[in-house]
Amino acid sequence: MTVLESAITCPECDHTRVETMPHDACVIVYDCTACGAELRPRPGDCCVFCSYGTVPCPPKQAGAGNRNGC
Repeated sequence: MTVLESAITCPECDHTRVETMPHDACVIVYDCTACGAELRPRPGDCCVFCSYGTVPCPPKQAGAGNRNGC
């Protein structure tokens, strides 16, 4: 079963917010709702949820492989 909710934590201000991830795509840019920082994936990660979330993105959960690492 794919988990679609992940708590994403901003590395700039430590604000955490639970977000619903798209079931079929990676999120490359996320704007922190507290401080406005623009989050991008860390090197080697496919999306912001894999970098800053409590749960990896659905494509990675499903074991899908593509050029972005998901």
